[in-house]
Amino acid sequence: MYTNHYRLTGQPFQLTPDARFWFDSRTHKKAMAYLGYGLAQGEGFITVTGEIGAGKSTLVAHVLANIDRARLNAISLVSTQVEGDDMLRLVAQGLGVATDRQEKARLLDLVEQRLEEELRAGKRTLLIVDEAQNLPVSALEELRMLSNFQIGGRALLQIVLLGQPEFRDKLAAPGLEQLRQRVIATHHLDAMGADEVASYVRHRLTRVDWQGNPEFEPAAFDAVHRHSSGIPRKVNQLMQRVMLAAALEDAELVTAATVEAVAADLGADAPARPAVAPVPVAPAEPIAAEPMPAEEKVFSLRSARRTVEAVPAPEPVVVADPMLEQRIAALEARAEEQEALLRRVLILLVDWVENSQEPAYHRTHAA
Repeated sequence: MYTNHYRLTGQPFQLTPDARFWFDSRTHKKAMAYLGYGLAQGEGFITVTGEIGAGKSTLVAHVLANIDRARLNAISLVSTQVEGDDMLRLVAQGLGVATDRQEKARLLDLVEQRLEEELRAGKRTLLIVDEAQNLPVSALEELRMLSNFQIGGRALLQIVLLGQPEFRDKLAAPGLEQLRQRVIATHHLDAMGADEVASYVRHRLTRVDWQGNPEFEPAAFDAVHRHSSGIPRKVNQLMQRVMLAAALEDAELVTAATVEAVAADLGADAPARPAVAPVPVAPAEPIAAEPMPAEEKVFSLRSARRTVEAVPAPEPVVVADPMLEQRIAALEARAEEQEALLRRVLILLVDWVENSQEPAYHRTHAA
């Protein structure tokens, strides 16, 4: 809707990675520098990590859009938590090798042959694996074994692993020492700085023929950065709604107030945090106890009655959030009702015990 209103030729803030919208932020420039260095080595592993939405997939799209296909055969895979044998089959399929009814030993031979064919044709092979944090150790070990293929001292396969921050912890596991020794370049994608968000937004708008309508006040970009933390995907998600809100108001200037209002709506749309299931507790073993004498029962119940009557009412809780205050007030009212009911039950119980037990007690002593 807003694309038509502002006469844009496309969606500037789509969430799907698109190499056309590549933006050279400081952290992405560093990532490309490390990738360039690693690719120049022609061997081993290159690892790139980043938070969800930091731009890893866009980085891959940018690389694939700019490589020389005549000299580099690039295969891109998205990890789906596959084990080692299935990872081998995915790589084989990416190389165009038939995998039906092939035993692993034979499949390894076919993969090596295809890699040799590519090298003789003047092409190196680059394997890019996204979502690497989902890979089990067996799959990572299979990739390491594939990186061993070489001919005439030249590696037949180079591998790029992209993953979320937890992939760094997985890579540090004791069983992956051999793979770590083959990592020749690594980089972590940081969030964009507050000074980069304005350039990022304008860059994406320019890609769809933005003519300066709507314009943005500087404080609006500060608000975008504050609510997105500089994560590109979060910026896109927020800006989609900001542009829509501006179009609905026929605004020619996007203000910080507009961004704040949209961010508040997005916060209201966020799913509620799921309730934590109670931890099951095993029933305690019954403890055999000697029967309590009647006079001790009466004394115990009277003490309980005095304790209940002496409990002061809880102090009211002061909360700034009106909705939360209403919920707390409702809970307090329910607690007061339950406490009053408990008081009545204990009082009735004490009265019942006194009326039923004390006469027998006095008769026993009178005798």
